[in-house]
Amino acid sequence: MSPEVLVVPTGTANLASVLAGLRRAGAIPRVAREPGEVAAAAAVVLPGVGALAAAMEGLRAEGLVEPLRERIAGGRPTLAVCLGLQLLAEGSEESPGVMGLAAVPGVARRLPDTVRVPQMGWNRVSPAPGCALLEPGWAYFANSYALAAAPPGWRAAWTEYGGPLVAAMERGALLACQFHPELSGAWGAALLARWVHTACGGGA
Repeated sequence: MSPEVLVVPTGTANLASVLAGLRRAGAIPRVAREPGEVAAAAAVVLPGVGALAAAMEGLRAEGLVEPLRERIAGGRPTLAVCLGLQLLAEGSEESPGVMGLAAVPGVARRLPDTVRVPQMGWNRVSPAPGCALLEPGWAYFANSYALAAAPPGWRAAWTEYGGPLVAAMERGALLACQFHPELSGAWGAALLARWVHTACGGGA
């Protein structure tokens, strides 16, 4: 039986592509409607595009901030995609004065002026030693901000765009990707399948 994965509506995400990617990975995705669902779900996806302030406003309006913080703090299976990764942090230079979920330390910084911003296209992902879910490959990015360092206790994969930046990071069944795995071809599909397998009890 295919495992169910709950997808959090931030109000700023293209849910259709995320839902389709999860189906291809062997999951049955369902959009979250209540905070209790997010707290109880075996596996949760936090997608997002656009500005951190708008996404956080949406999460607060639905009462989802605390359930998400508690999931991350407890190491419960959660996948954050694109803006979703930045939402885990304390904030972003994009939205001064607006706090993110603050589930991990750090602030998303604007990409340097020496490169075209936003970054939109394919870039190489290079995992650090010890990563269980992340493998070397090419991923599709669409971002203007990123973390410059991984939080303590997380293993990172890196990419280069005007300098090194965090392409993704993992800790057990927690996975956060600055890129879009659902738009990253066979490599991204394989990553989603590994996360679904791990998140739903298959082990790393």
